[in-house]
Amino acid sequence: MKHISLTLAACLVGTVALAGGTAPKEVVYDEYGAVETSLSGVAGDAASGALLVGDKSKGNCVACHQVSALADVPFHGEIGPSLDGAADRWNEAELRGLVANAKKTFEGTMMPAFYKVDGYIRPGDAYTGKAGAEPLPPILTAQEIEDVVAFLATLKED
Repeated sequence: MKHISLTLAACLVGTVALAGGTAPKEVVYDEYGAVETSLSGVAGDAASGALLVGDKSKGNCVACHQVSALADVPFHGEIGPSLDGAADRWNEAELRGLVANAKKTFEGTMMPAFYKVDGYIRPGDAYTGKAGAEPLPPILTAQEIEDVVAFLATLKED
């Protein structure tokens, strides 16, 4: 029994270590909205980030932004700026801040905060009564933020 308990404890400690990283409420933004340190503690994967940027059910960045590198994904939007050359306009910390919560950099932006859990304006609740109660889960996980940042960091002007 003691052996099983020690094994279980070791597994739980390993799970906590894997789940490490920065919680949404603990993210440190600088005065311009940049986030210097990785949210997950693990380098992002650009290929996974590209999938998230084009995924209509998750990141869905292409709903508002054009991305030439994802030309095979249909229906790119024009509300936000083109993401082509994003790595030339912003450094990694700035990209991380923009993806996590662009409102820290651009106050009036329509871009959703992908790594936020509270402080939402919920006008639809008065009509439907179906708005989720806070805290809500973030739209993207810490690792997904890092993956999107890794992809955006590949988007340089030709």
